Amino acid sequence: MIGFHVHAHPGRVSPELVEAFRALPVANVSDVMSRLSGGGPLLQARHGGGVLAGPAVTVKTRAGDNLMIHKAIDVAEPGDVIVVDADGDVTNAVVGELMVAHARYRGIAGMVIYGAIRDAGAIRAGDFPVFSTGISHRGPYKDGPGTVNAQIALSGMIVAAGDLILGDEDGVVAIPRAEANAIHEAAVKKAAAEDKQMQQTLVGGMDRSWVDRTLKEKGCIVEIDS
Repeated sequence: MIGFHVHAHPGRVSPELVEAFRALPVANVSDVMSRLSGGGPLLQARHGGGVLAGPAVTVKTRAGDNLMIHKAIDVAEPGDVIVVDADGDVTNAVVGELMVAHARYRGIAGMVIYGAIRDAGAIRAGDFPVFSTGISHRGPYKDGPGTVNAQIALSGMIVAAGDLILGDEDGVVAIPRAEANAIHEAAVKKAAAEDKQMQQTLVGGMDRSWVDRTLKEKGCIVEIDS
């Protein structure tokens, strides 16, 4: 049936690269990806704290239905991240405490739900990474249809199975598998530059001339000397 399909996984980023990205802030990675990818501001961390990092197993499901999410947890490998496009609908939760417990038991690294979760208190009390766009006490249906390991989109952020998913308190970013090495190299440089800038700021040695220069270039009238 079209739209009701569990695809073979196409391949994953390496565990070494996953660990290398884990040390980087999502904001730095987002910056070097031209700030075009993000999954939307409503996609927020629901767990107690900790970084999410791992290759994606993608799910597309009908709003309010979690049959294919259950299948994705069953076929995912340890270290994978379950990434779900549930249409961003928050009427019915598609993941709760029991599913999170099963995912943890199978070694899943975390879950990203473009939709709602429930049992929010239990999830918030734990360290298993869960991101969602909302919370609802209303439970899911288990009828399908849906897909596993097909390309999905979360608020314009394209995610393919095997892409590297990185999440922290600022949100989630999907790093294309084919570009992951180049993005990591650029993000490391970005993080180092920001560390240097912070040190200069703390000792009062930051060059702020760019502000007035930019205002002048943009034609801004400034009547106060800085």
